[in-house]
Amino acid sequence: MVVVLTLAVGAVLLWWSLSLPPGDPTFYYGTAVLAVVWAGGAFASGPLRRGRANTREGTRYVVPVVQPIALGLLLLAFFLAGALLVSRVPLLAEPVEGLLDHARAGVLWVVLVITVFNGVAEELFFRGALYAALPRHWAVVGNVVVYAVVTVAVGVPLLVLAAVLIGVVCSLQRRVTGGVLAPIITHITWSAGMLLLLPPLMSLLR
Repeated sequence: MVVVLTLAVGAVLLWWSLSLPPGDPTFYYGTAVLAVVWAGGAFASGPLRRGRANTREGTRYVVPVVQPIALGLLLLAFFLAGALLVSRVPLLAEPVEGLLDHARAGVLWVVLVITVFNGVAEELFFRGALYAALPRHWAVVGNVVVYAVVTVAVGVPLLVLAAVLIGVVCSLQRRVTGGVLAPIITHITWSAGMLLLLPPLMSLLR
């Protein structure tokens, strides 16, 4: 019940906050409240595990850090390369430009903090609470589907595709490590990199 309620409220807040005009100060409050909703729903649903990974030798467990960063950087490189194609297709580029205008019109460091906070909160909820609430054999597929459906509220087709790819990678990390730390690190590596690098890249490619 907690997961379903959080999903409903989160989807509405996501749609509302990203429908605000770029530069509107309310955007900051809306996205901050959204992060609180995701994180609050995650902690209210039950205990969250950090997760662990095997060493290369397989002799002991370690905190998963290096591999999640590497996966985040690989995802970042993939999306930045994809921007070269997207920039040449107006039907795809215009919704992305509209989304990036929030970063261009706002105070960059504030948007960066909100982006990181939201990335952490999303992973706590989607790869923490939601993943645990789904049947074990369908956890990865169900997690990706729900994550993508919620992202549809934004109205940017490429963001839905991003949600699918991020969802697959982070859900598999959740299954392998048994916790939320690895997905969090991958998500914020990717999202922070996209925020800092994609707007100038798209402007350069115009």
